[in-house]
Order: sequence, then C-alpha cells, then structure tokens
Amino acid sequence: MSFSTIAIIGLGLQGGSIGLAVKAYLPRARTTGYDVSPAHRARAAERGLVDEVCETPADAVRNADLVIFCVPPGAMGMAAEQVREALPAHCLVSDVGSSKQAIARDLGAALPDHMVIPAHPVAGTENSGPDAGFAHLFRNRWCIVTPPATTDMLKLSDLVGFWEALGANVEIMTPEHHDLVLAVTSHLPHLIAYTIVGTASDLEDVTQSEVIKYSAGGFRDFTRIAASDPTMWRDVFLSNKDAVLTMLQRFTEDLTALQRAIRVGDGDMLFDQFKRTRAIRRSIIEEGQDDSRPDFGRNDHENEK
Repeated sequence: MSFSTIAIIGLGLQGGSIGLAVKAYLPRARTTGYDVSPAHRARAAERGLVDEVCETPADAVRNADLVIFCVPPGAMGMAAEQVREALPAHCLVSDVGSSKQAIARDLGAALPDHMVIPAHPVAGTENSGPDAGFAHLFRNRWCIVTPPATTDMLKLSDLVGFWEALGANVEIMTPEHHDLVLAVTSHLPHLIAYTIVGTASDLEDVTQSEVIKYSAGGFRDFTRIAASDPTMWRDVFLSNKDAVLTMLQRFTEDLTALQRAIRVGDGDMLFDQFKRTRAIRRSIIEEGQDDSRPDFGRNDHENEK
C-alpha cells in the first residue's frame, strides 16, 4: 500500500471509521486527523480514531500522502481551500461524499495543482459524530470511485487498493452515472423517509400520540433513516438536485399509479408490484448488502464500535 501517512479531515462516522479501519487493516500506515469541532477533536483523541488529532487542518495534511475529506458536501470546497498551502505536491486528494459531480468540481477548483479522485463508500448508519465510527463499517460494502478523465492510473490503483484493504468492494464509474444511481438507491429513500416521519409528527395531535406509541417495523425503519445527519443530507439534496428531481418525478408517477390501483380496487396490480419488490429485497440480502436478521444485524455493528 503506497500511502504511509493518511490525513482525515472530518472525524465523524465516516472519518472515524476510516481511521479505525486503517489501524485495524493497515497498521503500518500513520493517520492524522482534524475536525472543525473542538469537542469532536477531543473525543476523537480519547477514542484513538487517528494516531494524531491536529488543531488545524493544515497541520493534519502537512506530511500526508493521501487526504480524505469527510465533511458535508457543501463544505468540501472550503475545507480544501484551508489546506491548499500545506498540501504536499505528491499528495492524492479524495473524499467520501454522496454526490460526485458537485464535489469533484469544488475540490478541483480549490486544489487545481493536485490529483483529485473522488470516491463514495456506500456504507453508513443513522449515527454521526466521533462516537459513531467503527472499524468494520466498510467490510463487504461498495466503494464507488469516480476518477476524472485525466487521472493518474497509478494513483487510481493506489486508491482502489486502499479501499480494498479496508474491506470494500470497489466499482469505477463516471460522476454523472454515480449521481443518477445514488439518487435512486440512497437520496430518494432518505427524502421519502424525512417526509413520512415529518407527516407523522404533524399528525401526533390528531392521533393522540399513537403514531409513536404503536410504531410498527416499517415506520421504525423510516425513523432510523430520518435520524441521519441533517447538515449532510441538506447538502446532498442541493448538490445532486438534478438527479434527485428526475427520480422524484418518476417516483411521483409510480405513486400515482398505486393510488389509482387502490381507488379502483385493482388487487392484481398491487400484488404484482409487491411481489416484484419483495424479490428485490431478497436480492439485496443475497448480494451481502444487508442482513435478514431482526434489525438487519445492526446490533452487531453497535458492538463493534
């Protein structure tokens, strides 16, 4: 592995998990880290998320071979500008953001003299902050790497090797295709979850608090998703708005079709739709991207922290 010093900017769920994973799977590499929150820096030092928690982002990157930005999408450009003068010329720059076109643009504009290869580990929980990270977060999960056309292939190979060493399965795709795919598989589900939970909250007075008291499994899963970091998801929707709006329009059309089927009593249409979607769930489990156990095995993840 070609990276001897890895700097992590942002020590929440993703950054903390990367730091712990490097310690577990790449013990010869040294890690430095920085977080804009003094409280997060202190807690990251207590947990040993990285070898050295620095007081400035410039100090964190000064000797780095690889810098990974683990900050909300809207903060990527500013975070990159803060380290520009201290960044070694040979250093590879990457990130973990969920919308690649906007992030590639912002990082490239802030660091025009450095090789930037964006990446997105498709792994996470609803928790955030330095207490949320655990070393096994990326095991058997996908990491999508979106290299620009001018990418140094040796550095791309190094980045792919880094994520594979942390246990991830790596896929290469264009930023445009990534944003479209993730709009369907991640961004739209979060938007729906935020909406459903918000509607339930608005109805609390009408139902005399029974929405929360009698929450069934489906609603509980929506509340888990809707508990995700609001700053990050605000930035995701704004930075990937074109793809999200395209998928939201398609979803609205499909929802209207289901509404009509219920209204006219078209049970065959409903049954066929539910049968098809159940098969998708089974395929996800077969691919190892989720767990069929109660709570999807999340209790095991909690024990790994």
